[in-house]
Amino acid sequence: MERVIRVSLRQLLSQLPGAEVRGDIETTIQGISYDSRKVEPGFLFVALKGSANDGHKYVGEAIKRGALSVVVQEEIDQAVPVPVIKVPDSRKALARLASVFFGWPQRKLDLIGITGTNGKTTTSYLVETIFEVAGLKPAVIGTINYRCGNTKCPAPVTTPESLDLMRAFTKAAKMGATHAVVEVSSHALDQGRVSDCRFKVGVFTNLSRDHLDYHGSMEDYFQAKSLLFTELLGDTQDSGSVAVINVDNPYGRRLAQMATTSIITYGLDGSCDVTVRDVDVSEEGIKGRLISPAGEKEVFCPLVGRFNLYNTLAAVSCALCLDIPLEAILEGLSSIVSIPGRLETVKNSAGITVLVDYAHTPDALEKVLRDLRSVARKRIITVFGCGGDRDKGKRPEMGRIAVAMSDLVVITSDNPRTEDPQLIVEDIIKGAREVKGGASYMVELDREKAIEAALSRAGKGDVVLIAGKGHEDYQIVGTQKRPFDDRKVAAQILARIG
Repeated sequence: MERVIRVSLRQLLSQLPGAEVRGDIETTIQGISYDSRKVEPGFLFVALKGSANDGHKYVGEAIKRGALSVVVQEEIDQAVPVPVIKVPDSRKALARLASVFFGWPQRKLDLIGITGTNGKTTTSYLVETIFEVAGLKPAVIGTINYRCGNTKCPAPVTTPESLDLMRAFTKAAKMGATHAVVEVSSHALDQGRVSDCRFKVGVFTNLSRDHLDYHGSMEDYFQAKSLLFTELLGDTQDSGSVAVINVDNPYGRRLAQMATTSIITYGLDGSCDVTVRDVDVSEEGIKGRLISPAGEKEVFCPLVGRFNLYNTLAAVSCALCLDIPLEAILEGLSSIVSIPGRLETVKNSAGITVLVDYAHTPDALEKVLRDLRSVARKRIITVFGCGGDRDKGKRPEMGRIAVAMSDLVVITSDNPRTEDPQLIVEDIIKGAREVKGGASYMVELDREKAIEAALSRAGKGDVVLIAGKGHEDYQIVGTQKRPFDDRKVAAQILARIG
């Protein structure tokens, strides 16, 4: 049973300079919530304004449920019987209130922030494994789950709201965690979910097209990502923070000029601080000669794909920043097991290489298909779709890439959400039609039937890539989330068709 935390409202508000207070604040708060449905007696309710929902509409409901005070960033058009605290930005206020309420748990951990369009999850798993080999106890906040040791819980979003993040840090610290590896999304940076965190190491993996439905432009997307390096590295007590940057990526080169702390660069260019030579990429994994400030050593990582070279170098660079011995780093890399939904193999007796991958951006899909082409003995059959209510501009790009780099493409539904799946597919086909001499393609909106269509057409030596959803064990249709796991579906079909 969790210990009940009690903090005076006055103490909480003392950390919110500039807040306008209306009402008596001589009361004690026993909890904080930004979801009116989760408010309990004695709670402080923070109204967040989002693109789809506005917490200010639920102030009345929160008070009915027992909220002793409310934090708002806009005037509310009703008289309320509790203190009202008006702030310029309720999300940033939530971050500070959560920090104070939980006793600044982020300061009890060394924070590692990993950001970028692709590679965050794989890099976090690599870093976690290296840390464990080195005798450290990491907690991980990421896309697949939130975990510490053998304790895991589902991850509704890559980077949680600040309140949930501070709660997770509190639990991790109580479990003896020494470090927290956090996948930091651009949404989290833009919305201030990590505004009260100061990271010991910030890792930039890459930047390519994604989330433009939210950010509007690549420049705004880049500026959001850059906040980790320009505002959130280090703190007044620690000047030893380091930015780890992939400078093979053009946005990484820009970022390296903007960072306010010391930098370690990585990439395949020989001028990088951490690089690798004599690279051999095969079905067994990645081999090469690692060049780093700690020396030169042979390196092996059992992850498949040339793009995983970058994730490997990112993890090595991060570990070196924390003075982890090179021997422990190499042992960690070599001992990594498969990462859920990242080129994850679905075993079968038909001699077909069936892979499930999270590739859901043009850049990720292109890199995966390029790597598969270098190892595929026969055909590549790709099954994919694009998410609804998300960046529409990437759909034709992904259609072009899939048809240009596969031998057969089955276009299907991903998470259509509230969009018409047929209209999403039509956007994809616009790009597919532009490829002259590309692969033939077919459309099957039912994702299970699409996977079956691909597997039934595959033969011994072929590669079937099921892309887009990776580790996800659900499909969002309309506003409903229904069970659906590409890996399980593929395994069931393979067992059925023999």
